[in-house]
Amino acid sequence: MLKAFRYLFFYELLLFFRRSQEWLYPLIFFSIVLSLFPLAISPDPLVLQKIAPGVIWIAALLASILALENIFQSDIEEGYLEQLLLSSHPLSWLLLAKISAHWLVAELPLIILAPFLAWVFHLSSVSMLTLLLSLLLGTPIISLVGTFGVALTLGLRNQGVLLSLLILPLLVPVLIFAVSTVQQSEAGLPVIGNFAMLGGLLFLALSLLPWATASVLRLSVDC
Repeated sequence: MLKAFRYLFFYELLLFFRRSQEWLYPLIFFSIVLSLFPLAISPDPLVLQKIAPGVIWIAALLASILALENIFQSDIEEGYLEQLLLSSHPLSWLLLAKISAHWLVAELPLIILAPFLAWVFHLSSVSMLTLLLSLLLGTPIISLVGTFGVALTLGLRNQGVLLSLLILPLLVPVLIFAVSTVQQSEAGLPVIGNFAMLGGLLFLALSLLPWATASVLRLSVDC
């Protein structure tokens, strides 16, 4: 089973790199959105420091949803999804490999870019590190929840709008804990509790969502 996971992981990585628009457009979107806020609101460092955690996290959330919209589209068109369903390996395990590859290609560049863009908001080095850690814990949850949402809306018209309406409320706890973590770090308060909550949410998502996504995909294909 580990061999199948490894094979599918590297296969998905190769596909994602060939379809550069699936990860490059969200990265450009993330950069442009964050670059506009200092111009639109105020160049005052105190104002930018105050809004930075929420702005960066909301931009990362929207960019992640943009990157997830077509995660199964080419699989359906090429009949690849049916092959995954017919595999002798657990579909949830195969989906976890696909989601992991997608996170590495689409989300990790956002995380790497975030500290450089946070510099525009005059965040301290400690706050930047806290932001980086919160993104490392939070973005996998976005990928897992987003993939589940894509499976639920598979084949529907206006999928992008429905996807946003469906998963954004589910990601509110992640947004609250992640943003408050950076804010508390900026204020010199302890952040271990917020990191523990993010870790718990990540563990819960890893435990339940691959299985739930696999069940929804089976129902969608059977229908």
